[in-house]
Amino acid sequence: MFDFSLVTTWFDSLLRQTLGLGDFWSILIECVLVGVLLLLGYAVLAIILIFMERKVCAYFQCRLGPMRVGPWGLLQVLADVLKMLIKEIFFVDKADKLLYLIAPFLVIAASVGTFSFLPWNNGAIVLDFNVGIFLVTAISSIGIVGMFLAGWGSNNKYSVVSAMRGAVQMISYEMSLCLCLITAVVLTGTMQISGIVESQTGPWNWLIVKGHIPAIIAFVVFLIAGNAEANRGPFDLAEAESELTAGYHTEYSGMGFGFYYLAEYLNLFVISAIASTIFLGGWAPLNIGVEAFDQVMNYIPGIVWFLGKSFFVVWLLMWIRWTFPRLRVDQILTLEWKYLMPLALLNIVLVTVCVAFGIHG
Repeated sequence: MFDFSLVTTWFDSLLRQTLGLGDFWSILIECVLVGVLLLLGYAVLAIILIFMERKVCAYFQCRLGPMRVGPWGLLQVLADVLKMLIKEIFFVDKADKLLYLIAPFLVIAASVGTFSFLPWNNGAIVLDFNVGIFLVTAISSIGIVGMFLAGWGSNNKYSVVSAMRGAVQMISYEMSLCLCLITAVVLTGTMQISGIVESQTGPWNWLIVKGHIPAIIAFVVFLIAGNAEANRGPFDLAEAESELTAGYHTEYSGMGFGFYYLAEYLNLFVISAIASTIFLGGWAPLNIGVEAFDQVMNYIPGIVWFLGKSFFVVWLLMWIRWTFPRLRVDQILTLEWKYLMPLALLNIVLVTVCVAFGIHG
């Protein structure tokens, strides 16, 4: 398996030794380059996900989806982006302009911040702290503040109601989401994201396999809670057009609305990527203990494994969205507090017993 740290080490030595730059300029150039690559990947993935959503939706509804702009509709998303960039950004009368302006940036900052923790390849993790799982959940929670400020700052009662519903939903489902991550921490013995992936390398070492029943339960609960956390159907009550117009971002136009639209799709990818990292091995290849087979699998780059697993989970969540009808707010909260939360708590007890008695891979 290729170690991307060889590339980063070479580039660092190029700046420091070959070009003779000091610590300040070397670190500055590296940080700017990583930031640009991160934002570029963020934008490219958003375009891919929007197009994928439209095509998957069309497939499940027995239609074609976008077809007119470009071959097979490939340029439709670029046309939509151009349209959104040139639309006028206006302020609502009597709105709290400070909160109105800050809210979209908080949402996009939370999304990009969480995106920065994803392990793309062996040695290719932008933010890799020893408490990485804790920081992922902490940074992702900033989006809730942005959502609520958008509704409150818009001076629109429908937006406020939608923001309150969305905040209640996201805060509730974050509980189950974090409990599932704790299950993975108990099984692997580390909160560092790279350590969790490295513990899943080797024959049949993916957490969903070696963690058996507790890991499978945590994986299923994580997908349900993550879907609700990202405001995706059938949990997209915060943006239920039939009840609350466009939701908490009703009063936003141009790129103000675009930031929310962008963050929604990237949050879908982030949830899928975290699920594939924690439970499906991340960039770790599929090894079964047969030397010839494992050697071939190890030749496949880690980023291919990571993106393949992540997009598989994305497709799974899209399948769920376009299959099940939207739930009512009481059904959403009942599912979390009466079923998922108790199940996640019992699962932690189960996984603790399994680890204590060595009943796991």
